[in-house]
Amino acid sequence: MPAEPARRAAAPRRAGGGRGVRPGRGPDPHDAESVAAVTRALDAGEAPPADALRVAVRYLLGLLAATVPGRAVEVRVPPVAAVQCVPGPRHTRGTPPNVVETDPVTWIRLATGRLTWAEAVRAGAVQASGPRADLAPHLPVSAGSGPGASSSH
Repeated sequence: MPAEPARRAAAPRRAGGGRGVRPGRGPDPHDAESVAAVTRALDAGEAPPADALRVAVRYLLGLLAATVPGRAVEVRVPPVAAVQCVPGPRHTRGTPPNVVETDPVTWIRLATGRLTWAEAVRAGAVQASGPRADLAPHLPVSAGSGPGASSSH
């Protein structure tokens, strides 16, 4: 009787498949290529490829969590991923007191400097609740080359 192959314990899957945002290790640098592909499409007025968009969102969320570590704010980009970041009181149960939620395209634009925090909030593209839920001081999180990438908040 042949020996059964050793079974590897399945790692718990995070929202959005778990790629890009790697707990404890930060974002996967290879996924930065997806950010470039998505921003090229958005800058050209085209819809970005869905797979690249998911990977880019996870990568940029991971970059945010790595550069602004903490557990005071939960940033949600449904249905792709969510991370906790920003120093302050840690949240452990139920709905966090500081939540930011937006769609994938808005997150890409915010994270790459193509859209400011104030513009996104004013347009209703971001829902932010709680006293620490202002991400303006932490954006952009990547060296985007689009309009507003080097502007102040």
